[in-house]
Amino acid sequence: MTMSHAVPDNDRPPPVRAVFSAVTWKEIAYLVSNLPLAIVGFVYAVVMVSTAGGLSVTAVGIPLLACGLYLSRQLGRLDRARARGLLGVRVDEPTPIPGPKRSGGFFPWLWTSIKDPVGWRTVLYQLIRLPWGVLTFTVALTGLFVLWPVLPYLVRLMANVDRAMVRGLLSPSDDLERRIAELESDRGVVVDTAAADLRRIERDLHDGAQARLVALAMGLGLAKEKLLEDPEGAAAMVDEAHGEVKLALQELRDLARGIHPAVLTDRGLDAALSSVAARCVVPVKVVVDLPGDAAGGAVGDVAGGTAGGAAGDAARGRPAEAIEGIAYFVVSELLQNVSKHAGPGARGATVEVWRAGARLMIRVSDDGRGGASPSGGSGLAGLAERLGAVDGVLVVDSPAGAGTVVTAELPWRDRDRG
Repeated sequence: MTMSHAVPDNDRPPPVRAVFSAVTWKEIAYLVSNLPLAIVGFVYAVVMVSTAGGLSVTAVGIPLLACGLYLSRQLGRLDRARARGLLGVRVDEPTPIPGPKRSGGFFPWLWTSIKDPVGWRTVLYQLIRLPWGVLTFTVALTGLFVLWPVLPYLVRLMANVDRAMVRGLLSPSDDLERRIAELESDRGVVVDTAAADLRRIERDLHDGAQARLVALAMGLGLAKEKLLEDPEGAAAMVDEAHGEVKLALQELRDLARGIHPAVLTDRGLDAALSSVAARCVVPVKVVVDLPGDAAGGAVGDVAGGTAGGAAGDAARGRPAEAIEGIAYFVVSELLQNVSKHAGPGARGATVEVWRAGARLMIRVSDDGRGGASPSGGSGLAGLAERLGAVDGVLVVDSPAGAGTVVTAELPWRDRDRG
């Protein structure tokens, strides 16, 4: 398998200078320390491979090889840390090999361990680094005395070779390896988010509808006791209980709307987003252009609590229910931010939703005071984490005094495939 590792711009060293800079001294320290560490790594690799190979005909040879490759991984971890500290090379840590319990038993774990590409590439790195370590040690050390005018250029050339070796041999095995690490991190975000949502629902039920229903039961009990003695007082208490029932029902509707509104299931994003926009404190224009829509897109102007012109999505062409729900949640959160943070000068906002290839695009813009930031406590950081957990992206453009434009991307999955 051929692997290419792109070098990010902030991972490149600064231009070399004739005068020794801090970066050059770090590179010299790395090159000089190559030799002693290369000797240790070379001896370990040779002894490990020869011993495990010689004992492979016995019962201990293969387990010994698996343990040796595991220790090779640890040497690779130290080399990555050294390269990170002295050469500024940022290489992701490979995904650890699952233990015997997670692998389904000792023999599946043993087979996974002995064919571990990360461990074998680390062994190869330790073997080829010895002659290279001798060269870099000799040139760097003697160059300090006899080649110092051109030493920074020689050091940079050799350090770049080391950077390439670290990226090529000590990085995760492929893109799938890095993808697994991302998914493990995203899974934690999803679990935390789901737990927070459950706590919010429980709190809203306990403090809202449940408290009102308890008061309603008590009020009806008192009215029942007064029914014969004081009919007028009992009637007044029943009227009050009727008002409590209406408020409790409204709170339950609001809670259900926050989880997954019925209008989203029945009519799709255009109608659901127009309903959200109607509750915003500034006029909101909603534009939904999704494939399969009867009119090729729905446009609605919402001002002063009145929603208009949103036709229902056709079932064919709607995104998967999970993606549709996340899109609704994103727009709802962003419009709440508009209501809270846009400022009194905001005259309107726009919500645009469209499909671009395999992505569902969402843009929410307003002409408020701007200055929003994912780290500014406006809820954008949590929103970015939620989107990241499903391969989404959140981009915020909010210069102070010039309004805010938030663009969100979600992966498109057709509803029939969910």
